[in-house]
Amino acid sequence: MAFEGLFQKYDKLVLFDTETTGLQFSRDEIIEFAAVVVEQVGGSAQVTQEYDELVTLRPGGFIPPKIQQLTGISNEDVREKGVAKTRVCRDISEMFAGNTLLIAYNAHFDLSFLYYMLLRDGDPMILKGKDKLDLLTVYKDRRSYPHKLCNAIEAYGLAGKVVNSHRAVDDVLATVAVMEAMEKEKNDLQRYVNLFGYHPAYGVEGKPIGSVTYKPQPYDSPIPLYEK
Repeated sequence: MAFEGLFQKYDKLVLFDTETTGLQFSRDEIIEFAAVVVEQVGGSAQVTQEYDELVTLRPGGFIPPKIQQLTGISNEDVREKGVAKTRVCRDISEMFAGNTLLIAYNAHFDLSFLYYMLLRDGDPMILKGKDKLDLLTVYKDRRSYPHKLCNAIEAYGLAGKVVNSHRAVDDVLATVAVMEAMEKEKNDLQRYVNLFGYHPAYGVEGKPIGSVTYKPQPYDSPIPLYEK
């Protein structure tokens, strides 16, 4: 694990993933939040923290059967094992503090859900001024369709080492491995910071993030998005 180009600018990399009750950022809820903190220790990049918590639902909230089947997370799980949103928001604020780069696979989705949870139960200002890296945008420049996390795992020969299980803790560890493979393939990750691609036919879903530049990213483009 190297990421030398990123560590020239950032003290800490936080890769994170969410599981949610649905796809509507402002209405649905995060039911699991997982993150991995990567820092330079003794001159090399190392995982210094792993975080994974189920998150309690608002009064009257529930996990639809389809989401329970997909994630394996039940209403009973979040009732019995879930941590209060206010506590998770405090933990996130501590984790994201400082000169930190925020990283996710399909980052617009996770950041949108995170913003609404912080808006209700924490401090959304923790996201302000933080640079952001979307590894889905990178992967779309590297490989042809399809572009799910499971496709990236297979393309980089990581099957059997990590898994895309639709549990946030597994998916964030898979994201770390995919990012490491991406850097070994081509050392240009820093050029994708605050640059998110979107399919020209569908546009940006939900509210754009103010600090991010969004560009149309058709499938199988021969030119990297940062050169367009």
